[in-house]
Amino acid sequence: MFTGIIEKTGKIVHIEQENTNYHFTIEVDFADELKVDQSMAHDGCCLTIVNLDKEKKQYVVTAMDETMQKTNLCTWKVGYEVNLERSMKMDGRFDGHIVQGHVDQTAVCEKVVDENGSWRYFFTYDASRSNFTVPKGSISVNGVSLTVVDSEKGRFSVAIIPYTQEVTNFHNFTKGTIVNIEFDVFGKYVQQLLSQYMTDKE
Repeated sequence: MFTGIIEKTGKIVHIEQENTNYHFTIEVDFADELKVDQSMAHDGCCLTIVNLDKEKKQYVVTAMDETMQKTNLCTWKVGYEVNLERSMKMDGRFDGHIVQGHVDQTAVCEKVVDENGSWRYFFTYDASRSNFTVPKGSISVNGVSLTVVDSEKGRFSVAIIPYTQEVTNFHNFTKGTIVNIEFDVFGKYVQQLLSQYMTDKE
């Protein structure tokens, strides 16, 4: 489980395809603190460390075909800056919101608005999948825990403070950038229960 508070950004230094799997080698300065089999969120997508080179400060994660199809990993290139968060410690502070690392779908950056001290990012997504946002609700964008500002069917916006703009890969977003989104887990459970209730009533 994660909280949506990004620790660092890492850099993809190598990509290797093996059948339908992709192996991503990522460089980050805390690689010497990692271990094989550890789970970590990459742009909000939970991946397992399968290889580690502490001297080079690099590690490898593998993404299967399903992950490649349903996330923005299919757009990653060598040099890409990825948001990283290690799993939450049981004795840690819960500073964000519950993020499972299970990407629901991707969204597209519609526009970025400079608001003189903060930035507003607008995203569109496929609303036919029954996912939704609510004003002041929580959402994870590329693994970053954020509060929804504007909420419409298939569209939402979030506001970013300078710190978040600097330490995450949000500063690279432009119109058309594809991002991973994970909707609020409590909202998804409520929606599922209500959907089942309405089906039973029929």
